[in-house]
Amino acid sequence: MRSLSKKINNFTAKLLDLPQDVVMDLPRITMVGNVQVYIENHRGVLHFSSEHLKLALSKGQLEVFGKQLAIRAILSEEVFIEGVIHDIKYHP
Repeated sequence: MRSLSKKINNFTAKLLDLPQDVVMDLPRITMVGNVQVYIENHRGVLHFSSEHLKLALSKGQLEVFGKQLAIRAILSEEVFIEGVIHDIKYHP
């Protein structure tokens, strides 16, 4: 059943020219160099320190590793991080 709904969602996204992150509830990650990252469609902060951020997603988790990380803005589904970003890992 999930594969059928996934196919329908993909077809609808293509037909209506909608972004797949909206239709499939996937995270959208925007980086500026290695100093800023903007993440949309998260479900909450699980862990935060100056070297590690872990976010809950609707389907998994996202980790950001770096130095001097700081949350500059956080909303219900968006978070803006600054610092020296070394690595980003997505765990489905």
